[in-house]
Amino acid sequence: MISEATGTAHGKLILLGEHAVVYGAPAIAAGIHLGARASATPLPAGAPSTLDLGGRAITADTDTDDDVPRAFGALLRAGGAPPLAISASSELPPGGGLGSSAALGVAMGRAVEALLRRGAANDEERERAALARARAWESVFHGTPSGIDTAAAALGGCFRFTRADGVQQLAPAADLWICVGWSGAGVSTRTMVEGVARLAARKPDVVASSMRGVTSLVDNAALAIEAGDLTGLGRLMNLNQMILAGLMLSTERLEQLCSIARAAGALGAKLTGAGGGGSVIALCRSSRVGHTDVADDDAQRGADAILGAWKDAGYDGFLTRVPAVAHVLVVERGPESAS
Repeated sequence: MISEATGTAHGKLILLGEHAVVYGAPAIAAGIHLGARASATPLPAGAPSTLDLGGRAITADTDTDDDVPRAFGALLRAGGAPPLAISASSELPPGGGLGSSAALGVAMGRAVEALLRRGAANDEERERAALARARAWESVFHGTPSGIDTAAAALGGCFRFTRADGVQQLAPAADLWICVGWSGAGVSTRTMVEGVARLAARKPDVVASSMRGVTSLVDNAALAIEAGDLTGLGRLMNLNQMILAGLMLSTERLEQLCSIARAAGALGAKLTGAGGGGSVIALCRSSRVGHTDVADDDAQRGADAILGAWKDAGYDGFLTRVPAVAHVLVVERGPESAS
């Protein structure tokens, strides 16, 4: 066994389709440049495995009521591991709808698998094992994670996801410049999923109709992404936000962030993730399709206007870009969740 190994992973955005995956509908997600990293080192036999998570000292414990020690224990038990010391950190706000927990899980899973080397396992087998560990970590926080967060954390790029078909990589015809605005309030994915489930129990026709609408939006958005139709994509994002608001997933602050972004020139804006708080994404305007200096300048000016308007209203945000060319990896499917 080597003395130390590291792993990294992306954060994620849900471009369209939050909560829809729970009910069999598709979603479109993308990995972003911010994410998580981890390192793993071996400990003496018999020592307890430890996790330094952003300065918090954690001991693996699968029997505690505290989610983080329990999730750490689940990650180590998925495939087995000797005593390890892991250090991990995330650039993403917890509860922000940007996949912080999944990014941490994938980064730690990759660090563990790189350290153990898993005998003669090839790179694809090692990656599958790392993602299995990440899913075990995620299941503690979210109950039944769909795999969409771990896929985005591992892949980057842009893809369509369904329960039946898993990951279908998309090939954007143009870079997607996206501003991410933070509402200032974290959110529990499990709580929001349970809220939609209660609504579905009371008003099944309403939720079923909403999911049919989301399916249509996602299918058209996939076509728009691959055609470079940014205006069309923005309109579809706005329509998706209307459906999410109708499901009681939006908030006054999320609606304000969307409104400010559109007024500042965004082609479309919507919440991303479970809703109830977290973040908003806004698609930047560009006068040309394709990666050119003129297109980049236009997009940067558009992004500056949106971020500046958010800042003037007291909100923080950042710019990320989903590239037109994505690297494809094989990712296993999992059971469903909202984000």
